[in-house]
Amino acid sequence: MNRKLRLSRVSLGAILVGQILAGCGSGSPDSAESGSATPSQSGSAEQIVLAIGGESEEGYDPTLGWGRYGSPLFQSTLLGRDADLNIVNDLATDYSVSEDGLTWTVTIRDDAVFSDGEPLTASDVAYTFNKAAESGGLTDVTVLEEAVATDDTTVELRLKQPQSTFVNRLITLGIVPEHAHGPDYARNPIGSGPYQLVQWDEGQQLIVEANPNYYGETPGIERLVFLFVEEDGAFAAARAGQAQVASVPQSLAVQSIDGMTLYDVASVDNRGLMFPYQPETGQTTPNGDPIGNDVTADLAIRQAVNFAIDRQALVNGVLEGYGSPAYGPVSGLAWEEPDAAIEDADPETAKEILAAGGWADTDGDGVLEKGDLTAEFTVLYPAADSTRQALALSAAEMLKPIGIQANVEGKSWDEITPAAHSNVVVFGWGSHDQTEMYNLYHSQAAQGDFYNAGYYANEAIDNTLDLAMGAPSEAEAIAFWQAAQWDGDQGFTARGDAAWAWLVNLDHTYFVSDCLDIGQPQVEPHGHGWPITTNIAEWRWTCN
Repeated sequence: MNRKLRLSRVSLGAILVGQILAGCGSGSPDSAESGSATPSQSGSAEQIVLAIGGESEEGYDPTLGWGRYGSPLFQSTLLGRDADLNIVNDLATDYSVSEDGLTWTVTIRDDAVFSDGEPLTASDVAYTFNKAAESGGLTDVTVLEEAVATDDTTVELRLKQPQSTFVNRLITLGIVPEHAHGPDYARNPIGSGPYQLVQWDEGQQLIVEANPNYYGETPGIERLVFLFVEEDGAFAAARAGQAQVASVPQSLAVQSIDGMTLYDVASVDNRGLMFPYQPETGQTTPNGDPIGNDVTADLAIRQAVNFAIDRQALVNGVLEGYGSPAYGPVSGLAWEEPDAAIEDADPETAKEILAAGGWADTDGDGVLEKGDLTAEFTVLYPAADSTRQALALSAAEMLKPIGIQANVEGKSWDEITPAAHSNVVVFGWGSHDQTEMYNLYHSQAAQGDFYNAGYYANEAIDNTLDLAMGAPSEAEAIAFWQAAQWDGDQGFTARGDAAWAWLVNLDHTYFVSDCLDIGQPQVEPHGHGWPITTNIAEWRWTCN
């Protein structure tokens, strides 16, 4: 992501709010002055404006990663998840997995048509999966050996090895048309989803209209205008009646807007302290970046941090109450292990853990020592992220009374990246896809990037994660995912290896017009993309 470009759009977006909307029909400021609706109700069934961030600067090509954190909008997926995260059919009418787990056979509906009028067949499905695997994009399809259409409505997805999480590729990978997929596709997407692209003014707005060829229920809103402004600009647009849906930070969610309701949507969008797990031995990543930290390599330090931090205080103070404590990476999902949670905000237990681990304040300066080591480390956070900054500073204050000195530094991602394997980092993750848990904790995922940045390694946990990945189905894998977190004796969470100190799950907060029914939102994943639009075809305007 070009972060400088994105940040430069904050002020530009605020300036352009009125200009962009001036020609957008019923969502414009002029229509709000007609007296037929309050300013925040100036939308209609013909058009609404959404200021929910998430412009995909790389474009809208699912084979490169578009849609992995929410509805691909322009494209359909084989499967979906309902409001309760149960797996449901979309393009697929049925699917089955062979006994050896290597072949997924999917039957698709025969009435799906792309927005250009061409029929969607199993050949398009096979092409999409093969292309995604070939491209090596952000949608991980590396386990796919090949996808083969056996007839117009049947495709076989043949894997190199069994993978229970492969079902998530059927849920998130939007199907593209083989006949119209090329270098320009990302900026001119054609699909069989509920909406089709009309206009994209990069950095400003995206206009889409209902796809007349959509096989599902006709979308309740004819035209959507996505306004690309940062969160403060989104709030201003909503308050001025220029947006009917606005994503806002927790600091602004405490305010109110006439004619709008605050939707406080639970998420698994988490924030936590990633610890370098290995001691400093001179080992480096493939890029030559240093690995290891002698202080955080000590289990007593990692566990003490976990017990000392008051997560509910972080929720109340940093998130204004819009969030929940996090004790692992999958809070609230079916594969969470509840017994992995600890009683935190307990500095006395933290002190006992440190004392038992050989840490003591021998010189009376308030910071513990152990041999030649001092209980001190640096916590890095992206300088542009005020929430991560507040979490880092608050956590550091909570650690002082137990004798741990955490030095907080805000840096650019370009600076954090090479330092992420030898310093504590405030990272954010969160997905409906269990593969993320594997990538955060399996030793083989430590390749010098953001996955398993701390180089955590435990052979027993590796084996349990492998069993989860190789299970015949998502349901049968759950017991293994839970055991990797904590099985009563070991795990990667605070009761075990404490490879992270997870802090909070953010609630996603949106102001929504009282005239707009958006149904029941899901527990949302990490905030990239537009997770609130997962059920957008079901949205309805309820005012005249």
